[in-house]
Amino acid sequence: MKKLIYPALAVCLFASSAFVTLTASKDYTFKEGFTIAFKSRDPSGEFKKAKGTIKFDENDLANAKFDISIEVNSINTGNSMQNKKAQTSEWFEADKYPTIKFVSSKVEKSGENYSITGKLTMKGVTKEKKIPATVSKSGNDLTFSGKFTVNRIDYGVGHKSDAVPDLMNISYSIPVSEK
Repeated sequence: MKKLIYPALAVCLFASSAFVTLTASKDYTFKEGFTIAFKSRDPSGEFKKAKGTIKFDENDLANAKFDISIEVNSINTGNSMQNKKAQTSEWFEADKYPTIKFVSSKVEKSGENYSITGKLTMKGVTKEKKIPATVSKSGNDLTFSGKFTVNRIDYGVGHKSDAVPDLMNISYSIPVSEK
């Protein structure tokens, strides 16, 4: 009897394992050609240097992870005086806080769009931020893109002013390639 039970059990285990599929999120790194831009009445511009790692598989969002750093000193408003002013303690205080950082904690999908929730850190202030994203695919490469707003006052960037709006419109396009 025992001789029949063990082979039957092995067949059941093997058959049931055929229905379980394990997916592994893929690791990606930034490619050339990314844009991280900000727009308001004044100032508007972009950050020229950023890096990051992204772990992503649309079928395994529970294990997705975004870890992105933007170099504050790479700000480009098209005006060298504004660029220098942005480095000062009134604005980004680049000497003390050289990077803007985003680290995700959750990725969700709704229809064709994604929502990436995580911690955004600027000028030493960290707040939870939900960032919308779309993902386009080209071969093994992906591009994450979207638009959202950031209240600069929440992060101590500048002070309330009629000249510079509190809300900054952020747009991004980040092409990544598989490691």
